[in-house]
Amino acid sequence: MRIFSWNVNGIRACAGKGFTEWFEKESPDILCLQETKAHPEQLDGSLLSPEGYTTYWNNPPRKGYAGVSVFTKVEPVSVSRDFSAKSFDTEGRTLILEFTDFVLINTYFPNGGMGPERLAYKLEFYDRFLKFVDGYKGRDLVICGDVNTAHKEIDLARPKENEMFTGFLPVERAWLDKFVSHGYVDTFRHFNKEPGNYTWWDYKTRARERNVGWRIDYFFVTEKTIGKVKDSFIQPEVTGSDHCPIGIDIKFKR
Repeated sequence: MRIFSWNVNGIRACAGKGFTEWFEKESPDILCLQETKAHPEQLDGSLLSPEGYTTYWNNPPRKGYAGVSVFTKVEPVSVSRDFSAKSFDTEGRTLILEFTDFVLINTYFPNGGMGPERLAYKLEFYDRFLKFVDGYKGRDLVICGDVNTAHKEIDLARPKENEMFTGFLPVERAWLDKFVSHGYVDTFRHFNKEPGNYTWWDYKTRARERNVGWRIDYFFVTEKTIGKVKDSFIQPEVTGSDHCPIGIDIKFKR
């Protein structure tokens, strides 16, 4: 089974920049999207219900903001949209799909860059999320999405210049240390220990042309599940967003 994750930074904008062609070429078993920025009624049929797929959406009341979706060829047993109290996450950031063989959680984690209150929200989101996913540790579990933090110095081009900025703050990185210590494996680093592998580049500075990027998009699995992951990869050549797609090949039944 091949599963992709991609922060599309607006699915309607990305659709006009090659998303549809990429999607038809790859034809993944499951595609998880973040920052879709669109409610279903704003989409045409080719995006809302591609042939061969069932789609699920979680959107905030505010249009043009956040949102996640999952396109799947495999019918889930159940789908839910909240990992915490509804009054906490009102921004359409999570989809939890339970399949016969595994659980898939697609999440768009908050950005902490809009002041102390927003950083505090991001950290609380992290803590509540960890408490929630720990409840699935007995299952085969796949967690993917835009975590909005680079974990190690190898995960961004200029670590020293960014260590006091959100996305690479010690407190954010410490949470990822804690997350991994709970038994969650960064699948990409399981296979690839090389620098220069990033998933996000700043549009304003044309950073992608120079590969001055950050790796802030991840696939994590439990230690129970890592033996079923056959590959984990990044597609930096795929444009259409300031993020690129990431994927895993994993031994689950289609």
